Amino acid sequence: MLRAALPLLGLPLAGAGATEEPTQEPGSPGEPPPGLALFRWQWHEVEAPYLVALWILVASLAKIVFHLSRKVTSLVPESCLLILLGLVLGGIVLAVAKKAEYQLEPGTFFLFLLPPIVLDSGYFMPSRLFFDNLGAILTYAVVGTLWNAFTTGAALWGLQQAGLVAPRVQAGLLDFLLFGSLISAVDPVAVLAVFEEVHVNETLFIIVFGESLLNDAVTVVLYKVCNSFVEMGSANVQATDYLKGVASLFVVSLGGAAVGLVFAFLLALTTRFTKRVRIIEPLLVFLLAYAAYLTAEMASLSAILAVTMCGLGCKKYVEANISHKSRTAVKYTMKTLASCAETIIFMLLGISAVDSSKWAWDSGLVLGTLFFILFFRALGVVLQTWVLNQFRLVPLDKIDQVVMSYGGLRGAVAFALVILLDRTKIPAKDYFVATTIVVVFFTVIVQGLTIKPLVKWLKVKRSEHHKPTLNQELHEHTFDHILAAVEDVVGHHGYHYWRDRWEQFDKKYLSQLLMRRSAYRIRDQIWDVYYRLNIRDAISFVDQGGHVLSSTGLTLPSMPSRNSVAETSVTNLLRESGSGACLDLQVIDTVRSGRDREDAVMHHLLCGGLYKPRYRDTAEDRALWHATTDFPPD
Repeated sequence: MLRAALPLLGLPLAGAGATEEPTQEPGSPGEPPPGLALFRWQWHEVEAPYLVALWILVASLAKIVFHLSRKVTSLVPESCLLILLGLVLGGIVLAVAKKAEYQLEPGTFFLFLLPPIVLDSGYFMPSRLFFDNLGAILTYAVVGTLWNAFTTGAALWGLQQAGLVAPRVQAGLLDFLLFGSLISAVDPVAVLAVFEEVHVNETLFIIVFGESLLNDAVTVVLYKVCNSFVEMGSANVQATDYLKGVASLFVVSLGGAAVGLVFAFLLALTTRFTKRVRIIEPLLVFLLAYAAYLTAEMASLSAILAVTMCGLGCKKYVEANISHKSRTAVKYTMKTLASCAETIIFMLLGISAVDSSKWAWDSGLVLGTLFFILFFRALGVVLQTWVLNQFRLVPLDKIDQVVMSYGGLRGAVAFALVILLDRTKIPAKDYFVATTIVVVFFTVIVQGLTIKPLVKWLKVKRSEHHKPTLNQELHEHTFDHILAAVEDVVGHHGYHYWRDRWEQFDKKYLSQLLMRRSAYRIRDQIWDVYYRLNIRDAISFVDQGGHVLSSTGLTLPSMPSRNSVAETSVTNLLRESGSGACLDLQVIDTVRSGRDREDAVMHHLLCGGLYKPRYRDTAEDRALWHATTDFPPD
């Protein structure tokens, strides 16, 4: 099994290329029987796993070395350094072995390296921000990708007709459209690697990154349709084939999303019954999410969209069902796998570029492609943004459009797709491969190096990493209900109305079905927000150097049960007491056990002597503090 998977990983088979020596059976006439060997070299037995482990080790050590100098990583994105490292390693291997041994194989990339990156992105994606900008994301992902693919392909064909591309590049209009479909899509791996280091504001990041995830369906459809048309021949393509191509766009995209949501439902439902087998909870998360990816890939649907929707749809219910240790294991394992996969991808991209036997150079094609992808990307962003700003409450200004145009990075997805082309059907494949390598290196290295200075020079609004105050969270929920009520009163059922309807449906049906009874509680929103902020402030104080009891002696207070909250709500409790908010998180339990009393005493100790929540020293926060507590802040 390991030997069968070895070519898929881009590694040579054990003993491949070596002449098989004739072996002589022990005990043959004239030969003494072999004695006991004290040491025997068995490299071929462990070659495959050893090389895989060695690549991961080299990638990890490279990340450590890069981050030893903060000045280097602040100026040069990590993805650029990894590609340059891949070029150096590829050159060393080529000089020693006289041939390129290791390549970024499409099977390895799509089946093993890409899924953990996309799962990490979908699972930890801010869902509210994503759905608030879903209209803009879909516009750029669908309309923008179609625009870039057709305009780039048609422009390159026109360049060839004008004689600016060498005659040896034997490609027709369908060939150039096929190349335009794979070179025009924004790559999620490259965008994630560069934009996370730039720290642009959340809205700008979610639009560009969401586009890179959702345009996979359009890219898959265009690639397969154009590839089928090339194999059929332009003379054999009929009108019904074009209609099937349009229909396949909806089938691939909606089908991939449906597969992801089905597996999200199964994952959430399964974790509801794992209370007595906590050890398998992280395994279930990874297995079912990966099964969603493979199922969509097997059905020729959008696998990236499937795993994105699976992670996005199940997180709320899975996080509520699994234990705290399982949540920590899922988080760090997912981040580790995504980081390793991303590192290996960029390294293998650099190594693959060294193999000159797979590409051929044409200056006209390379320069024309670079110009057209930048020009049509910028033109498409400007036109689409002008239309979107007619409907957006907060319009995207010109500076945002510049960053979005410049942030259209290409990466390993385009390289893997161009490698899959059939050279017998597309004679210009080698020229397309060389052009794709140049485009990937230009967008990741040149644009990746210059986008950070560009963001500073344009004074783009950066992301603000601060925790919302209690006042901010309460006002956010209040305005959500007010806007939904306004839309209901005026008779216009817009975004806020349907979001409110969905929240009611989720609260009434989905949460009760997919969450275990102990996880789903009917409780006041104020109490929920205060509890989370209270615990978060305690953890933050400990992280900042506060001295508390040891972990063995520290027990955080548990939340009240569903029945107890239903009988005695926080609102009634405050009304009866006639004072500020009660800090005792156990006071609303109607039946107090010995463990409850112990937790209450521990919480009083934490509140009174070991930590005090630290808010920003503003008049608003001080007023809120005095209204909710009986002792002054630090």
